[in-house]
Amino acid sequence: MSYYSSFSTRDRGSGKGGGDGAGDANGLFSLPLSPIEMKARTHALLCSTGFLILLPLGVLLARYARTFTNKWFWGHAVMQLVIAGPVIFAGWAMGHELMTELELESLHDPHQNIGIALLAMYATQLLLGAIIHAFKMPGLFRGHRPPQNYLHVALGLAILALAAYQVHYGLYIEWLYTGGAHQIVESAKHAWLALVIVFWALYFLGMALLPRQFSREKEGRRKMRMGEKSIEEPVHA
Repeated sequence: MSYYSSFSTRDRGSGKGGGDGAGDANGLFSLPLSPIEMKARTHALLCSTGFLILLPLGVLLARYARTFTNKWFWGHAVMQLVIAGPVIFAGWAMGHELMTELELESLHDPHQNIGIALLAMYATQLLLGAIIHAFKMPGLFRGHRPPQNYLHVALGLAILALAAYQVHYGLYIEWLYTGGAHQIVESAKHAWLALVIVFWALYFLGMALLPRQFSREKEGRRKMRMGEKSIEEPVHA
């Protein structure tokens, strides 16, 4: 659904020069949003902010900060869970309430199905990130990056790609279920496109820092092994 508050509608009945003259010469006038439209707008604002702004910021923080410092994790975790989490869950709950008010059947269209899938993927991603942080298991993978780290990255990017499609679907299709009295302004669609392009451009630019990141991680593993070796060696008088 749309994620900006400016909407406009055209007096389709009177046309240019028709009616009683209450509208302007172009037949444009402002109508208040209906309760359903207001709730749909709130749902869209919350979910779009969570999935297209807050989560990408957390991803970019991790992508860039980890190449310069080892203290990037908690900033990433706070952004993805403490800040983005309440926004996302509130937006999803608003969407579920809206579906009930519209008396739509559960899982009746792609927007609902994708919304449920996104929520499940997001919850799985949070759990996976917590497991990765809590259980390092350096001995199991002999100093190499464990496969769950790659899964965490792939799942995170899949969430953002699917969320971009979900918002696009809402903008162009799902909004019509509110009655179609108000059209989505072009600026909202342009904003969607800008958010998507900016994130993926910054993310792929950050990939250029991977050699630096891998070098830092390799050095960290070397120091960890040296520390473990020194502990295991007997102390001679």
